[in-house]
Amino acid sequence: MRESEGLYGDREGIPRVGKGKKLLITGGRGMVGRNLIACAARSGWEIIAPTSVDLDLRNAEAVEQYIRRQLPDVVVHAAGVVGGIHANIADPIHFLADNAAMALNVVMSSFRSEVVTLINLSSSCMYPACIEGPLKECDILRGPFEVTNEGYALAKTVGLKICEYIDKLPNFNYKTLIACNLYGVGDNFDPRRSHLLPAIIEKIHKASQCGSESVSIWGDGTARREFMFAYDFAKIIIKALEVPELIPSSMNVGVGKDLSVLEYYSLVARVIGWSGEFVYDLNRPVGMRSKLMDITHLTALGWVPERSLEGGIRSTYQYYITGNEVYE
Repeated sequence: MRESEGLYGDREGIPRVGKGKKLLITGGRGMVGRNLIACAARSGWEIIAPTSVDLDLRNAEAVEQYIRRQLPDVVVHAAGVVGGIHANIADPIHFLADNAAMALNVVMSSFRSEVVTLINLSSSCMYPACIEGPLKECDILRGPFEVTNEGYALAKTVGLKICEYIDKLPNFNYKTLIACNLYGVGDNFDPRRSHLLPAIIEKIHKASQCGSESVSIWGDGTARREFMFAYDFAKIIIKALEVPELIPSSMNVGVGKDLSVLEYYSLVARVIGWSGEFVYDLNRPVGMRSKLMDITHLTALGWVPERSLEGGIRSTYQYYITGNEVYE
């Protein structure tokens, strides 16, 4: 019996899960989950992806029973309450409580069921607001969170730390992939909950359709953001599942380049074919000035995104117009 068994309950009778191909994905209805399911299916994985109707991840007992019954070989925790600045400011309680509960329930139930490999998905939103320069994994908890997404950042930090502790135990690979901003097929374009790029696509599309000559930008347009196409991120998750022992406990996943908010607006306008002007709403919050991440660990593994930004925006815009989920 390992020392940790006395701390976390009796595991007698629970089979040791090996490197099989049975993959449990939480959050399969979200953008990342949908891209991951498509990518995993092409890679030969047997996929279990319960919906929130099938399994309430906030219910610890239900999660424990589900994982013990299904006994997946590996788990990817992609579920979460997500949204842009507006949504985070409006409901920090929901973003903190639900995200923390889901992370703890999924990670601890997997651990107690002896699932040896788990990939926890996190976000660059968890980095301190005061850090300058490319964000490194060692910067986590080195300063206060950005106030506009503090609840979400706290919850994501809880998930990262519990995985980090488990990852130090023999035979367990519990890794956290910290994603830059993501966009792509399956994105949410609701202005009340969307992130920057889908929000821009919706605003400029509507301006184009109604003949509007101007579009409003929150802030002065100089804040900088890094975006990765969601299917590229899904491919990296699958690679991490195949060789989890090669990646650090936490690893940034991004493209290594950021653009200003104004540059994103201009690029989307070019893709859509709208030629109006931008006006600045300086009374609106803009969040962190920059969130470019250091991707040294990622590039050392030879893992690089494949889709160009303009190509990804075109694919995302086609999804916005047609609703057709065409991946890659």
